[in-house]
Amino acid sequence: MPQTHRLTVAQAIIRYLQNQFIEIDGVETRVCGGGFGIFGHGNVPCLGEALYNVQEELPLYRGQNEQSMGFAAAGYAKYHLRRRFMFCTASAGPGTANLLTAAALAHANRLPLLMLCGDTFITRLPDPVLQQLEHFGNPTLGVNDAFKAVVRYWDRITHPAQIIQSLPAALATMLDPADCGPAFLGLPQDVQGWAYDYPVEFFQKKCHRIRRVSPDAGEVADAAAALGSAKRPMIIAGGGVQYSGAVAELKAFAEAHRIPVVESIAGRANMLASHELNIGPIGVTGSDSANTIAEQADVILSVGCRMQDFTTGSWTAFARDATLISLNAARHDAGKHMSLPVVGDAKLGLLALGQALGDYTAPVAWTDMARDERVKWDAYVAGNVASGNRPNSYAQAIGVVNDLCDTRDRVVAAAGGLPAEVTANWRTLDIGTVDVEFGFSCMGYEIAGGWGARIAQAEKEPDRDTIVFTGDGSYLLMNSDIYSSVLTDRKLIILVLDNGGFAVINKLQNNTGNESFNNLIADCPTVPAPFAVDFEAHAASMGATAETVANPGELAEAFKRAKAGDKTHVIVMKVDAYDGWTAQGHAWWEVGTPEVSESAKVRAAHEAWEATRSKQRKGV
Repeated sequence: MPQTHRLTVAQAIIRYLQNQFIEIDGVETRVCGGGFGIFGHGNVPCLGEALYNVQEELPLYRGQNEQSMGFAAAGYAKYHLRRRFMFCTASAGPGTANLLTAAALAHANRLPLLMLCGDTFITRLPDPVLQQLEHFGNPTLGVNDAFKAVVRYWDRITHPAQIIQSLPAALATMLDPADCGPAFLGLPQDVQGWAYDYPVEFFQKKCHRIRRVSPDAGEVADAAAALGSAKRPMIIAGGGVQYSGAVAELKAFAEAHRIPVVESIAGRANMLASHELNIGPIGVTGSDSANTIAEQADVILSVGCRMQDFTTGSWTAFARDATLISLNAARHDAGKHMSLPVVGDAKLGLLALGQALGDYTAPVAWTDMARDERVKWDAYVAGNVASGNRPNSYAQAIGVVNDLCDTRDRVVAAAGGLPAEVTANWRTLDIGTVDVEFGFSCMGYEIAGGWGARIAQAEKEPDRDTIVFTGDGSYLLMNSDIYSSVLTDRKLIILVLDNGGFAVINKLQNNTGNESFNNLIADCPTVPAPFAVDFEAHAASMGATAETVANPGELAEAFKRAKAGDKTHVIVMKVDAYDGWTAQGHAWWEVGTPEVSESAKVRAAHEAWEATRSKQRKGV
């Protein structure tokens, strides 16, 4: 007779996760690093009971907000290059609903995140229960169904036996390079506590491997033929290069064939800033150097990049007759905009493509021109980040930190003006040290994602720092994980750069001919008297060391103190809302502008925007 363990559904889920391992750099470690949790009536009696008994194996970090828990899990997964993940558990109702934005962020960024969320009673005997949404014509529909749009795997557990299939399927989704993304399990409150005789084999230790798909020989041959005939080739290195562990292969491929490399936002830190073939970041928040060669390239090899509009300049960054080759584990990404697809692992694909290319090298004049463009861009950045007789700016703060940080310190930024400024001005000191969240461009990720990254970093590099750049807008949206970092002794260095509101959107508002309205606090008609937040006092009230500085020189001294300290340190500096933006390096970006307006400035901006559309590449 088969041997079984009689466990509740909640206990079985946790025991299963406890026994799932992955080999990283020759060492077996749990693929699930633990979780983030806020308990409520929908998860504390059963899932809380199961987690209590495994606190060493699967540590549970108490969150302050479910959305920020999801962001922290995303930051953790990014640091571990998608090879490890954290779960988030939330109660039924608003607790779970708060995870929707974080799930969307993980989905857009192709990140593993497991959500174990409370659900209404499957028996419906006590309906309607606290926090239940009632749909009169469909009693099966609830808040948890909203996650179907923002996850890669979704299931509602209505019988204990279901998890024997559902858990492995969720895990397989999260570890699949082509389909990686968040997984959601709805756990009805009664079903969580129901017991079942689970087969012992279900809980046996299993060591997973990340699948590497070899590209099709025919697709490699087609790509090699196109690239081998190129007079002006270029490589776009995306985030998938790091997720595949193909950084060394990218470098070797570029060097062997003398092909210039540019980086997407997610692909920042694929190559050191000092590498002669690193021509800079591309796109709307890119560099003149990368965008200059992109306009002239006749063959473009995209590696591990989903070709987002900020990378492609809304598909105006390239010559319309340029040939695109997309090497990507995901078929969906490999075929975008009539690319020659090479569906497969980046590491294996680069090796195969390199072999097929033989001794091909790009023309010397082309590579030299690209390198010269990078020299000019470096000179611009050096002036842009330098302090002097001008208003405080994001770029100056970035320059100060870049000069003083350790090469292995991790930099985190997200929505607003800072992603553009970090992408354009940061000089990469070591591989994989930059996390600019721009897949979902999500305000609030910065501090929470930094906390998750720091938890991961403390496992491998405890003597290095996680440095967070955030604006005042994102800080006000989500700052409670300053408290989380203090509680859990996971030190962060947080720079709060205060420009008095949503300055980058005000900039876009002005650039499209509109007057400043409702973005900067000073321009809000419902604010009779603008009020300045004391960010230093606020951060200090959550247990952080905090100080306010007046200029980049003072910032440098404060940053040295933060590096020397042993707990979360918040540094506040005002920056100018109008002056000091990085003025060069921008590709065109499509935004919707009014075709009809009473404002002559708005009409002129619309006409100017539409006049530049002629370069836009057509395709699906």
